[in-house]
Amino acid sequence: MGEINWLSIVIAAILPSILGFLWYSPMLFGKAWMDSIGMTEEKARSGNMPLMMGVSLVLAVFLSFFLLVNVNGGGQEGEFDTFKHGALHGAIVGIMVVVPTFISNGLFEQKSWKNMIINVAYWTLTIALMGGVLDAMNHWSGEAVG
Repeated sequence: MGEINWLSIVIAAILPSILGFLWYSPMLFGKAWMDSIGMTEEKARSGNMPLMMGVSLVLAVFLSFFLLVNVNGGGQEGEFDTFKHGALHGAIVGIMVVVPTFISNGLFEQKSWKNMIINVAYWTLTIALMGGVLDAMNHWSGEAVG
């Protein structure tokens, strides 16, 4: 494995918060998402925001390392060190991991399709963008990962 570009990890790890702020805001899908789970403004404000944001950031760092190896492993260097290539790998992870887990959980939790689609689309797009950033900012030689 080559030298990690730590700035790429930082950028990728804050992307879920930035996109989530927009995605779940009233200007995009916030009202529909809140309606889909019966969330009120009062209940939303009662949450422990520092804890939620802190844990989310730590988990986003974990996700960034996983994606870095996925999008920039051995044999994926040179012409494949691009935002487009990383975003494609991220989208594949979203489709193959996020969709099955969120839909399965959502069905058993009896969530609405609206809720499941809002969340799946957010995470698939977020992981695609994270993968794109990580691949574009890390350029390793052809040695095998491991």
